[in-house]
Amino acid sequence: MKLSPREAEGYFARPDPGKTGLLIYGADAMRVSLKRQQMLAALLGPGAEEEMRLARMPAGDLRKDPAQLLDAVKAVGFFPGIRAVFVEDANDTATPAIVTALEEWRPGDAQIVVTAGQLKATSKLRKAFETHTSAYAVGIYDDPPSRAEIERILGEAQIRTVPSDSMSALSDIANDIGPGDFSRMIEKLSLYKHGDDSPLTLADIDAVAPQSTEADLDDLLHVVAEGRTPEIGPVLRRLQAQGTNAVSLCIGATRHFRTLYSIAGHPGGPAQGIGALRPPLYGKRRDRMLRQAQGWGAQKLQTALTILTDTDLQLRSAGQSAPALALTERAMIRLAMLARAR
Repeated sequence: MKLSPREAEGYFARPDPGKTGLLIYGADAMRVSLKRQQMLAALLGPGAEEEMRLARMPAGDLRKDPAQLLDAVKAVGFFPGIRAVFVEDANDTATPAIVTALEEWRPGDAQIVVTAGQLKATSKLRKAFETHTSAYAVGIYDDPPSRAEIERILGEAQIRTVPSDSMSALSDIANDIGPGDFSRMIEKLSLYKHGDDSPLTLADIDAVAPQSTEADLDDLLHVVAEGRTPEIGPVLRRLQAQGTNAVSLCIGATRHFRTLYSIAGHPGGPAQGIGALRPPLYGKRRDRMLRQAQGWGAQKLQTALTILTDTDLQLRSAGQSAPALALTERAMIRLAMLARAR
């Protein structure tokens, strides 16, 4: 049987122990893996591996020894409780062994849980589960996580009190980063809030949220935008030591100042401009960018973007002979001095 995405969310949380099995497939291996982990945890409960109630096998092994899957499904466990056999990274070469196990399955046998990559509608493996009367097939797609799914992840991390603004921030972040990165972020958030029962704030999220750019590049951009000219050289040397080239620095600076221009030039004012950014900014970084945009103003930011555009063209020019990093440093110093001009 085929489960819709909405039906699948409910099934992952409360799988039926009386069913024959479940196929989870999709192009994003991380998303598939996270759903498989959720389903098996809900089905088997804690201690399944220690009690040998979960058997794992790569699908590639079934080509050499097809009978091992059926043997594992029929094996009698040493401990009471539901059992499962997990077949990883299956494809149509493993289908004969899996179909045989589905056909021979009887109540009391281990449930068959299979994961696979993207499968076409004509896939034999997919058809085997979709046409089975007691097994399910679920396709996992690259859709943004729903609010209910985010609430589940937060609940598992023991993060209970989440105001609406913090939930909106988490939803935006979940849409921007992969599911694995989001899960790891929530794990860090759980540790950060350990022993703290106060509501989750934007500052809490900002403290553990992954940054979109390297910290040292962010440092340079803030130094320039805030007019701290003496600090430019040391930060540039540090970036150069990391292997960052002049063109990348210029691109990063252009992106930063375009963002500031979007904030400062918004018809509703900078406060509305920063709220309209996508992806959004949060916490201290949001406040810092807002102050920078307000300090510069749209007109000076236009001048800054002209300087950066000219520098970028000069860096990419075939006849350019001056050291690229020296040209970039000069442009950064000009911008920092412009920031302090009244």
